[in-house]
Amino acid sequence: MFRVHDPFRRAQLAIAALFCALGFQYATWASRIPAIKAHLGLTTAEVGLLLMAAGIGAAASFPLVASLMRRLGSRRLALLSALGLALLLFALAAAPDYPLALLVMCCDGVLVGCLNVAMNAQGAALEVEYRRNAMARLHATFSAGSLFAALLASGMNALTSTVVAHFGVAAVILVLLVAYAGPGLLTRDQPAPVKEKKTRRSWSLPARMTLWMGLAMAFGTITEGAMNDWSALYLRNVAAASAELAPMGIAVVSVMMVLARLFADGWRSRWGDARIVRVGSAVAGLGLAVALLAGGVVPALLGFACVGLGIAAVTPCVYVAAAARGSDALTLVAAMGTTGLLAGPPVIGFIASASSLVWGLGAVAVSAVIVSLCSLRIRWTDAAEPAAAGLTDGAPAPEPAAPAHP
Repeated sequence: MFRVHDPFRRAQLAIAALFCALGFQYATWASRIPAIKAHLGLTTAEVGLLLMAAGIGAAASFPLVASLMRRLGSRRLALLSALGLALLLFALAAAPDYPLALLVMCCDGVLVGCLNVAMNAQGAALEVEYRRNAMARLHATFSAGSLFAALLASGMNALTSTVVAHFGVAAVILVLLVAYAGPGLLTRDQPAPVKEKKTRRSWSLPARMTLWMGLAMAFGTITEGAMNDWSALYLRNVAAASAELAPMGIAVVSVMMVLARLFADGWRSRWGDARIVRVGSAVAGLGLAVALLAGGVVPALLGFACVGLGIAAVTPCVYVAAAARGSDALTLVAAMGTTGLLAGPPVIGFIASASSLVWGLGAVAVSAVIVSLCSLRIRWTDAAEPAAAGLTDGAPAPEPAAPAHP
């Protein structure tokens, strides 16, 4: 492992390893759904329920994650949940029947919820401690992890059809990522607001602002997840693209999201999180809607590009806003986001089955527009004014607080 001397870069790379691990683990099992379907003899409806089980686990994880965040802190929770996700790959590959596979996927959703909250808490604390925007680039490594998992799956398929062997290699990679991340993670989380410190022992309904953030996150991740699951099928069955061209839908969305997230921290400093989310989600929704109305392969690819470009910065910005309201708010928002990411695509599938895939993707366009409307009700930190917000995107802030990492 190479050593980085800059404390900010060292912590950033460690947290990025967690984001990469989550994207890698998610795409690893998703890439082998056909093999799991064949191994367990599942119907298409049973596969949809299997995917839904992960979303149910993520939704149900909110009380547990909130408690674990307070007891363990984001660093220990992130490391433990990432290691647990590596073990669950083995459990899924070895599941002898459908009920046990459902249980494994439900547990996977719970651990994804834990890691999602913990790693985003680390990212938000990094921005506060060093007064530099970093969240969008961290989310770019999630997309990069998914891409790496897809390439590994392709290579392993060429070597062996055994899911256990593939998941074994993937588990080793996950453990290596966790081992790299551990020493560089922040040991101190972002301080909670005074109001939360006074009421944290007694449960209460989430604040209205937190609910708006949760809705924005849920519909944003529905938009993001549905593109990965349904774009290729739309190109093939509706737009009449060739078999070779159909996968380009996923490629276009993924490339645009990675590129946008690499540059989004600079956009946040220049224009502010509110404008980035409001305009970006509107571009995603309207661009996809126009593409569906126009029909054809080229409009579809342009519409998918609009989705990737516009929706990329939504989740990083909402996570930062939620973290500023305390760990409970972050946990609820992250749980709603994970639920949208895992449960959204099956719901789109149900809509498509009842009508058509055009209407299914139309619901995705509506989801993106809803994100833009929700953003109007959220109180954002104005990243466009570094002096006021304490955030910059290039030069380090003068004399930050003492680093809270090893």
